[in-house]
Amino acid sequence: ATAAVAMAGAALAAAAQLWSLLDEMAENEPQAYGRFLRQQRDEAERLCAPPEPHLCLRARPAVGAPAAQPRVGLLQGVVAGPLFINVCSWRRVPAPKAPADPTAVSAGPLEEVSAEGDLYSIIDIAYNPDVLQRAEENPERRERLIHLTLKFVEERWNLTLSNLYTVESFKLKGSLEMMQRRLKGRQMPTPHLSQNTKKELMLDQLLHTLEAEDGSDAPVLLKGGSGGQAKGHLIEEMASTELPEKLSTPVYEMITVKDANKKPLNVELKIHLPEVNSVSECDLRISKDDVIIEVPEKYKLQLDLPELVDEETTTAAFNTRKRVLVITAPVAKPDP
Repeated sequence: ATAAVAMAGAALAAAAQLWSLLDEMAENEPQAYGRFLRQQRDEAERLCAPPEPHLCLRARPAVGAPAAQPRVGLLQGVVAGPLFINVCSWRRVPAPKAPADPTAVSAGPLEEVSAEGDLYSIIDIAYNPDVLQRAEENPERRERLIHLTLKFVEERWNLTLSNLYTVESFKLKGSLEMMQRRLKGRQMPTPHLSQNTKKELMLDQLLHTLEAEDGSDAPVLLKGGSGGQAKGHLIEEMASTELPEKLSTPVYEMITVKDANKKPLNVELKIHLPEVNSVSECDLRISKDDVIIEVPEKYKLQLDLPELVDEETTTAAFNTRKRVLVITAPVAKPDP
């Protein structure tokens, strides 16, 4: 407790000194002060910009590879389908300071998706935009970055992938919002700071934003095997001050109900929640193209819906005997 009080006192003293310097700058050098505020605003907006899709890889399990160990949440007895790797651009991931430095990468969770009988998996991988731009300028460098990405996925999730892959014609598998949620791990507001904002408000938002951004989902360092290294690829975890909560992915079944003319009517989703006793434990959020359900300390599920739905008329019912949550979402009518 004494150490914490001492640290808090030191932080307050440093903050007071900072405000004093800023007050002096504002009074004696107003133009420099204005430039400083604009630089801080631009830097905050740059760092808080969300990840953007760059390209999508379709990977395949290696022929004869041993089956992955079953995990909670997977649909048991279903042969694993293709793996889509969304390679994204994100300013939050630091760029290498020198060509020989390792490449930092940030990864979201591996998510299994079942829609209309199709089963596939999605992983989101983010690099600094400068890394991706240099790769696009050189075909060999681009190929090397793709193979480095596949190797990272193999090591991180204990998979064995084929050397054959496909660069899809689309840049992103799934919705943009879901990709950004998976990479961020949690929703964080992006500050919109104007030049007229008071320095106290702007710097306070900046400091809190950078503190939150630095708190979790620390990037990983990737080193390519270019001389001196015994292994072709070396993965080093960077220190993180906050570990994300590990929640189970519940087993689910999703179908699209169609009429006699094969026109989609409803999307029905059944989620098995054996550890839930009451619907009051569930936090359910649904939009026109995705659904999110969270049960604190137990489950979390994020799914892209196969059809756009009308969230206003969507219903949810929990069967306490079977411990199954049934969501019925009517398909949205097309705009006239």
